[in-house]
Amino acid sequence: MRCRSCGKVKRERLDFLADNPLYTKRFAHYVGQRCRQATIKDIAEELKLDWDTVKTLEKQYMQAQLARAGRPGPKAIGIDEISIRKGHSYRIVVSDLIRRRPIWFGGEDRSEASMAQFYDWLGQKKSHGIRLAVMDMWKPFRNTTRERAPQAAVLFDKFHIMRHLGAALDKIRKTEYARVSGKGRRFIKGQKYTLLARHENLSLEGKRSLTLLLAANKRLAPYEKFAEMIDRHWDGIAAYCKPENKVSLGFVEGLNNKIRVIQRRAYRLRDQEYLRLKVLTCMLPAL
Repeated sequence: MRCRSCGKVKRERLDFLADNPLYTKRFAHYVGQRCRQATIKDIAEELKLDWDTVKTLEKQYMQAQLARAGRPGPKAIGIDEISIRKGHSYRIVVSDLIRRRPIWFGGEDRSEASMAQFYDWLGQKKSHGIRLAVMDMWKPFRNTTRERAPQAAVLFDKFHIMRHLGAALDKIRKTEYARVSGKGRRFIKGQKYTLLARHENLSLEGKRSLTLLLAANKRLAPYEKFAEMIDRHWDGIAAYCKPENKVSLGFVEGLNNKIRVIQRRAYRLRDQEYLRLKVLTCMLPAL
């Protein structure tokens, strides 16, 4: 159309069109909905579209999802990192634990500078509205949160603590298995469940095995380093006992599993903005 005021030729904006003028918003939304369950390649073959076209339409769909969700103002956050490729390349994921959705994905690594980018994005007012921050025992996360959201209680994720405990047990078992030979190995091999299970959950045979196992080799119980770590981080661990800090800690682990599925589907895809949108919208409802 020719503009009567300036004389230039302009294209009329039609609300039913997607950002790509060759497709309607309804079609773009359909493509985006299908991409929630399948890969870009599968949808491109199904709809007989170019791979790049499907990816572009999906990104538009995810941007519309985020626009509808609005700007977050979280009261309880979960902080974690994900590895995006080999070589210790990480991104930080921050989730709203009350609304149960990721709200920020970014940074260049796991440093304090990268963690500070989240608080810069959130703003000082909303950062000071956070009452609880759940994280692993990574020092840069803790230091930055205490600086930028000093009113927030810091709670260490029990799943990470149990992971450290399991790693300590595995290290001891491997060391002992290498040290002994012959019949002595029967006190180690196949006994991990016996060591990890609650005593009341063990069968009579299991309790006998545990007694024999501990009597046979006292080296199976030294968790000095683990105990020292617990002592250093006790305040953040004990914070879980306070009623005001009760949140669903399993959500962060569930989100990590979802992100791993996303990464497998997007294998070899180097578009970081696409990955960011996939992570931030994985818990949002469909349009």
